[in-house]
Amino acid sequence: MSEFLSNEEELPKGHPAQVYMDENILIKDIIQKINQINIKEEFEEFVKLFDKLCLIEKHYARKENQLFPYLETYGWTSPSQNMWAFHDQIRDEIKVVRKDILSKDIVNLSQNLQALFRSIDHLMQVEEYRLLPNALNMLSDDDWKEMREGDEEIGWMFDIPPQQYPKKSDSSYIHPSEDTTKRKLPFSLDGRIKLNEGWMLPQQLDLMLQFMPVDITYVDENDIVIFYNRGDKRVFPRSAGIIGREVKFCHPPKSVDQVLRILEEFKAGRKDEAEFWIEFKGKFIHIRYFAIRDEHNIYKGVIEMSQDVTHIRELKGQQRLLDWE
Repeated sequence: MSEFLSNEEELPKGHPAQVYMDENILIKDIIQKINQINIKEEFEEFVKLFDKLCLIEKHYARKENQLFPYLETYGWTSPSQNMWAFHDQIRDEIKVVRKDILSKDIVNLSQNLQALFRSIDHLMQVEEYRLLPNALNMLSDDDWKEMREGDEEIGWMFDIPPQQYPKKSDSSYIHPSEDTTKRKLPFSLDGRIKLNEGWMLPQQLDLMLQFMPVDITYVDENDIVIFYNRGDKRVFPRSAGIIGREVKFCHPPKSVDQVLRILEEFKAGRKDEAEFWIEFKGKFIHIRYFAIRDEHNIYKGVIEMSQDVTHIRELKGQQRLLDWE
């Protein structure tokens, strides 16, 4: 029994640490069910179970975007620097199994599946014996409460969301998209933001950024994340935990060197833009970095923009008329 499990009864339902453990129980149950079926004869059932297992991505995304940033504020950066690499290893192993599923190579599928299970099991042990016990000793209850709000944006492996933590009253947090109680600004320039061309209410500016079909993250001149647009169809998951976080901890270990090089070149004034494109979860993603400079050409940070351009790449010819009919 893990150190965490020995304290399990002390944690209320819905507590982020308890949810991580509940998901581990679900993961173990799915793995056990997969091991008990004949993959060749029950292939469709196996695929359904494996798809459920792949929701483990939400488990890892919450750790990377939520739990790790809080641990960093207390000086524990090892999870961000090391455990994230194990997440990426498991993601790569999942891709290998996906290829075996498509080719229906049962022999390789069985072997690669067991390798994946061993990796997942190892990481769960690290979570239960080291990560979660240390986090519980390190973080305050207020930290866990704040974390839970961000967790809701990323989601969980469960079909039904975990119980709220803490239980919320009528005056509790309301997601910005549902908040109708904010004061309406007058129809004048008072309270509006003067932009390069035009004036906007803060709410209008916020809504415009939310509905843009592009992921935007702003890192200031001190390499601190100060903004991301909270849209419902983001390419890459983000949550409030990254605000105030050093950008090098917001990228997988295998790509952080490239990010740091981009920042170095931007600050030196040698480059103003960097561009990448990747295939991600069946989509073609275009990623760009832009150096931000003020009117005196002084470096003020960088904007990272990511966009799903799968549909755009498929367009041909012209369309000049509205096709709503």
